[in-house]
Amino acid sequence: MSNPIAIFDIDGTIFRSSLTIQLFERLVATKIFPASFLAQVRRSEQKWLNRRGHYEDYIRDVVIAYQKAIVGKSQSQILQASRAVVKEQKYRTYQYTRTLLHSLRKRYFTIGISGSPLEVVREYNKFLKFDKLYGWEFGLDERGRYTGTILHTPSLYKKELILRFLESHGLALNRSIGVGDTESDIGFLDLVETPIAFNPNRSLAAVAKKKNWTVVIERKDLIVEFKAHKVKFLKFDV
Repeated sequence: MSNPIAIFDIDGTIFRSSLTIQLFERLVATKIFPASFLAQVRRSEQKWLNRRGHYEDYIRDVVIAYQKAIVGKSQSQILQASRAVVKEQKYRTYQYTRTLLHSLRKRYFTIGISGSPLEVVREYNKFLKFDKLYGWEFGLDERGRYTGTILHTPSLYKKELILRFLESHGLALNRSIGVGDTESDIGFLDLVETPIAFNPNRSLAAVAKKKNWTVVIERKDLIVEFKAHKVKFLKFDV
């Protein structure tokens, strides 16, 4: 494997939402997950939409609800819902990152990391075509039903994950590229030669400014690329 590596966060960086959110809502809509699990999620969602809460809190509550609701459900139910989500929403991508991934695919070894369940991430990868893929893994019993146990949380230690992968495959970081949108991506962005903070949140933007990383903003039909060291970030309180 001699090609340089390109590392992408997926949720919010390529996909214009969270695969976890879309899968969770699909499972509730099809009555696989009880509607009762929506209450806390909706409260967090409304706080975020009304700019009275943080997106990270909303996502956290979705993950907590998902972990509870999945207990006793069969893997076939989750796979069926995952296929439906991807079929309906696979083109809901950002133009910049989707084009960048496509342009790198033949010249780079591509790695995608997601904080969403591996079932839906794998289904989405039939469209994205990453060479290596990571997502959250939930435990199954002998009947193929979920126990609620989380076996693997790669999105919580992305730097260590990449370093371990590089070491086990004898790879280097020469000409490497990384793209992420939140502070959870700082670890691997700090490793690569060309880090790109894409539509960054405030925490990632602050690091990008300090380290003079490239920042790319995609808004409506406009894509802007700049170095952040001279940019003034306005105060935003919640």
